[in-house]
Amino acid sequence: MPRFSVVVPVFKVQGFVRECLDSVLSQSFTDLEVIGVDDHSPDGSGRILDEYAARDERVRVLHLPVNGGLGRARNTGVELARGDYLLFLDSDDSYLPGALAAIDRQLRACGDPDLLVFDHQRSYWWGKVEPSVFGEQLAGPGAQTSTVADHPELLTLFHVAWNKAYRRAFYLREGFSFEPGLYEDAPLSNEAMVCARSIGCLSRVCVDYRQRYQGAITRSPGRKHFDIFPQYSSLFAFVARRPALEAYRKVLFERMVSHYLFCVRRRDRVRPADRRAYFRQAARHYRAHRPPGFRPPRRAARDFGLLARRSYTLFASRELVRRTAGATRRRTRRARGTVGKVGYRGYYALQRRLPLREDLAVYSAYWHRGVACNPAAIEAKARELAPHLKAVWIVRRGAVASLPPGTDHVVPHSPRYWQVLARAKFFVNNVNFHDHVVKRPGQRHVMTHHGTPLKTMGLDQQPYPAAARMSFRKLLRRASRWDVSVTSNPHSAEVWDRVFPCSYEDLPAGYPRNDRFATATSEEIAAVRDRLGIPPGRVALLYAPTMRDYRKDYVPCLDLERLSAELGEEYVLLVRTHYFYGRDTGLRELHARGLVRDVSRHPSMEDLCLAADALITDYSSVMFDYANLDRPIVIHAPDWDSYRDSRGVYFDLLSGRPGETPGPVTRTEEELTAVFRDGSWRDAGSRALRAAFRERFCAYDDGRAAERVVRRVLLDEPAEALPPVVPLAERRPAPAPDASAQDASTPETAPETVVIDDPHTTPGETSAPEPLN
Repeated sequence: MPRFSVVVPVFKVQGFVRECLDSVLSQSFTDLEVIGVDDHSPDGSGRILDEYAARDERVRVLHLPVNGGLGRARNTGVELARGDYLLFLDSDDSYLPGALAAIDRQLRACGDPDLLVFDHQRSYWWGKVEPSVFGEQLAGPGAQTSTVADHPELLTLFHVAWNKAYRRAFYLREGFSFEPGLYEDAPLSNEAMVCARSIGCLSRVCVDYRQRYQGAITRSPGRKHFDIFPQYSSLFAFVARRPALEAYRKVLFERMVSHYLFCVRRRDRVRPADRRAYFRQAARHYRAHRPPGFRPPRRAARDFGLLARRSYTLFASRELVRRTAGATRRRTRRARGTVGKVGYRGYYALQRRLPLREDLAVYSAYWHRGVACNPAAIEAKARELAPHLKAVWIVRRGAVASLPPGTDHVVPHSPRYWQVLARAKFFVNNVNFHDHVVKRPGQRHVMTHHGTPLKTMGLDQQPYPAAARMSFRKLLRRASRWDVSVTSNPHSAEVWDRVFPCSYEDLPAGYPRNDRFATATSEEIAAVRDRLGIPPGRVALLYAPTMRDYRKDYVPCLDLERLSAELGEEYVLLVRTHYFYGRDTGLRELHARGLVRDVSRHPSMEDLCLAADALITDYSSVMFDYANLDRPIVIHAPDWDSYRDSRGVYFDLLSGRPGETPGPVTRTEEELTAVFRDGSWRDAGSRALRAAFRERFCAYDDGRAAERVVRRVLLDEPAEALPPVVPLAERRPAPAPDASAQDASTPETAPETVVIDDPHTTPGETSAPEPLN
């Protein structure tokens, strides 16, 4: 029988539950079991629980057939528990290192009491960590235990389920159970405190209490906050059934009323429209449960009195004075920075008074760089499936000349730009729209993203100064406009859920831009190679490194001239620098000499991938897209340590473990050349690594991603009616070029260099804000 049973209820926390489980299973104290209860979660949370159960026998998982709420999930977990003590941990929170060992030591020092209360900290999404206000109070008793009868101030401690260890025999003896609905912690915590015959305290901070930007139930306003009333009714019904507890009625009543007053003032809990009804319900409870002889606490006597007299008008007037004073101070501060920009903002505001155009969709990609990426694939599919919709692209002035013929577009800050922003029904982008875009009721924003995250993103960038050159508060305000987030694999969905914690729908559709990797024909690929000037029979290697946050400009990590000479003329080296960098003169000189082909300004990354027999990259997300083609991938990572430490990464790309490394890894130019000389770039080991990588990261890219997005968002079809994802084993990627069909067991020779012409002369703009990925 384990010492601890840790019950973890799980619902829509796929971005956080791994951190939660890791915090438990990595504790130095190991005599425990974890009971994960999947409360019929619609995201990947249940799958993640199963993953942990498969590799750690201490984890047991129960999948509930219907969603019943946090209370029911905890009750179900308790039924399975076998430990001496019960602990509850919310799946977006975590234990600090050494927490369980400290809890066990204090329990033994206190003689295994009925209840142990321990401390916590609050971690805010912007990086602030704040200690609780209970540390000194918890430190006072030391190893001494007590009861609420001896120390009523124990009832002022934070009443949540997860800051306590309950002796399981005591818990079952008293018949404790969480009630359904919100605020389920309040009655059970109070019941446990007044029933416990021995209560110990531990001042060590054991739980990291995550303060999410969005998604926390108690921070989402609505009528569900009225659940607090039946919760406290259940508490007083519990007391009424036990005459010995009548002595605690006054202090419990004071805690109840204080809780009501706290909630009614919070805009993130009780909406202004519901405030009067909430206040009246609280007043009814005041009259129904007020003990004889009760005297309000001096610090809150006025508010208690208003509630007792049902004086909502006076209460609201006092609140209005308080809020107005605060708002006046805030307006004064903002006024100092709002001079200017009045004209177009006024015009935009006027346009927003006009009706929405249900047939208008606005598209943009890469900060208005042109028609590209996922938005371009969605717009193309919309012309087929939703021809009634009119598409307008936002394109910066310098990129207009490169648009496909007939593309309807607007230039940022032009009069028509403000018109379409104000009146379009649909917004599709692979990055965020600018801060001045106001989302109207009825508008639908689709974030398609433009890569799978290897490097840290969103809130996870905060510890990395090289990457964190942004306001994270503004970033989340932009993400709050999303209605739909398009994902191509479960890994991305988990990351986005955590680093952009806003109330959007995760659409596991696949990346629309990758549809071509499943649908392109041999003729199309041959035509692309012909346009690129790749001679028949040559092996085309696409070298596509990513940007470095710790470097200002493009600095090649390879001696491209020497590499070209070493590979010889059997190979064509296509080099594509990241679009944030300008045109590199050294690369252009190598191109002019015919040693490499500079394709940095080629308009289609998808074309380049289709044309290439193999990919050479470092940390670029192109590796996840290219894996859909099931062609060789070589990772050349000479500065992995610097990149990892300055940017932060989600897994060890160089580990060689299946699912993390997509193919051979090289750290020096000599190793890179050897990979192609000895044929290991496409041998059986390379294929095995690539297969595991594809299984993890190509989950949804089956060629019908754009169709799913159009049907779900633009045509408002239900998610369950979308085309099912074709299993990976049943897919047939676009055919490989003839040059890559050679016998993989035959080592490559080292012929001479090929000289080819450059058909791409269209310049592109390079300045842009910080990327999303």
